[in-house]
Amino acid sequence: MLVFYLGMGVSALLIAATRNAWELAAALTVMGLFSSIYHPVGIPMLVRNAQRPGLAIGLNGLSGNLGGRCTAVATGFLVKYAGWRAAFVVPGLFAIACGFAFARLAPRDAAPPAHGARTPRSESAPALARIFAVMTIAAISSSLLFNFTTNGNGELLRERFAGIVADPALLGLLLAGVYVVASFAQVAVGLMIDRFPLKRLYLAIVALQAPLFVAASRASGWSLYLLQIAFMIVVFGAIPFTDAMIVRYVDDRMRSRVSGMRLAVSFGVSSAAVWLLGPVVKASGFATLLLLMAGISLVTLTAIALLPAVRRAPISSTVSPTQSSPAAD
Repeated sequence: MLVFYLGMGVSALLIAATRNAWELAAALTVMGLFSSIYHPVGIPMLVRNAQRPGLAIGLNGLSGNLGGRCTAVATGFLVKYAGWRAAFVVPGLFAIACGFAFARLAPRDAAPPAHGARTPRSESAPALARIFAVMTIAAISSSLLFNFTTNGNGELLRERFAGIVADPALLGLLLAGVYVVASFAQVAVGLMIDRFPLKRLYLAIVALQAPLFVAASRASGWSLYLLQIAFMIVVFGAIPFTDAMIVRYVDDRMRSRVSGMRLAVSFGVSSAAVWLLGPVVKASGFATLLLLMAGISLVTLTAIALLPAVRRAPISSTVSPTQSSPAAD
């Protein structure tokens, strides 16, 4: 994690010092390499000793989504008043400061997680194979839905609000409101993950997606806006479950590796989703895209139904994995 913070900071400063396009491309690539550390290392570290890991995952997701949505505003102000280089210098210095703070505040690990004790698990090898298949399908489908919605919502809102709201600034404000409300869903879901069986809760969240996408495919104006808030709540609300499944089912010693593989799948699919978005909308319109997303959510729902229904307490780092609960997943 120290390599992540300091590497991000130094690479941002290098980007600000570049003199041509090739240097800029190389420096951005270096930043990408350092940024890839966070999720597979930071999230397992975040939940390792958390008494309420669901809440920790939810708060982490909220911070990431709100930070991402605020980036455009912050970058715009920095570029306008201090130039584009400042848009890398300021966050670069902030990342370095976070690295020093992390070095002082975070406890030291006695040994790498891979050298630690094995976490007791009751699942058989076939059950674990089924769980990993579900996690892979969930990673693919959630990445498709996240990128189709976050990259397409602006144009969807502009198209369906034609004749009602034309001011780009107001449309941007409305869209920001959608993401702010939806981002807090991750915290609410995180709290519920700590209290309720994972499979039932995941099924309930994903089961809401398809009806909302179908309804949105026919809506316009303010009814579309309300449906957009609703379907983004369940899209963002489904995000914590992939990490929650890793906490729930994967041995502590392998969480970073499994997280890394999951993210490789997610980011690979994300690039495909961004590439597909334009041609699909251009050829068939947003109604078809929303119906396609409804179909994707049904695939996810079918996969989640294959999770093993074991009798186990809700996710908690303070509860031994061998302890049982009256509630079945």
